[in-house]
Amino acid sequence: MPKDTVAEGSWRTLEPTDAANLLASSEAPWWIAGGWALDLFRGTRTRPHTDLDVGVLRRDVASVLRTLSIWEVFEAKDGRLTRLAAGCAPSRDVHSLWCRPTATDPWTIELVLDEADGDTWVYRRESRIRRPMSTVVRQSPDRLRYLAPEIQLLYKSKAPRERDEADFAQICPLLAADARRWLHDALELTTPDHKWIAVLRDSEAGFQ
Repeated sequence: MPKDTVAEGSWRTLEPTDAANLLASSEAPWWIAGGWALDLFRGTRTRPHTDLDVGVLRRDVASVLRTLSIWEVFEAKDGRLTRLAAGCAPSRDVHSLWCRPTATDPWTIELVLDEADGDTWVYRRESRIRRPMSTVVRQSPDRLRYLAPEIQLLYKSKAPRERDEADFAQICPLLAADARRWLHDALELTTPDHKWIAVLRDSEAGFQ
């Protein structure tokens, strides 16, 4: 089935509560990801956010997309956007879906696809890194689900931009000791020369 490609276009400025409204009828679990997830962990908005990332397990994406059934959905990979036909599953090597109501609307939500094995979350870049799903998603005081900060930082660690470095510097001191240890060990497994490792090891509270 042929797929269309499009130019990137602009993003609509949304907040996590907007995702709750848009996905209210979804039967599948979802959570706020990206920079917004870290702000939900901190309990305050720390910088402007140009888009809204929503995490979902790959196995549940069809259910979530039914909630957005009349929307346009595109696979995002290697700087290219490719139309995902209605009812089709994303390719296995695609981890991001850009969604908008119509072709004339700005992009509205980015669905970020996570992997799982039963009740266990699996890091897509290194399958040896696993967590019980019950520890992967947290809930804010206003009942918004968001990705645990140490996992979000692991995703940001691959090619950190200036804002990712700032997020790490601000979040690291706020992490519980077990979360710092988990991120430290995950980075040692995936990127043993990553500069964040020393910071995690030498952070004021250590791993005690």
